[in-house]
Amino acid sequence: QVQLVEAGGGLVQAGVSLRLSCAASGGTFSSYLMGWFRQAPGKEREFVAAISRGSGGMTYYADSVKGRFTISRDNAKNTMYLQMNSLKPEDTAAYYCAAKGGTFFPREVLKYDYWGQGTQVTVSS
Repeated sequence: QVQLVEAGGGLVQAGVSLRLSCAASGGTFSSYLMGWFRQAPGKEREFVAAISRGSGGMTYYADSVKGRFTISRDNAKNTMYLQMNSLKPEDTAAYYCAAKGGTFFPREVLKYDYWGQGTQVTVSS
């Protein structure tokens, strides 16, 4: 069983940066494909970014964040990060980290096995 805890959310103005972190425990962190998802009020949870297991040589991004967000992982610290630059009001949402085994379907919400409790990001205009 893997436990995931997100941190780093907050209320910021448009254009600034935030870095989210996701600390994992209870499993072999490097063996999991890790992802970030977000959910705005009244909307479905959507894919943001994912990083392959192991060294994280493969990364995946939603079109809406490509070029602004960067996902990374530090297996020595059992932690994943999401660097968010040039934030926009439409990035406002609760952000969740998630973990899954295997290498396929990094963008699919339903394929993830473990979820954190979420951290709120609010971007004001």
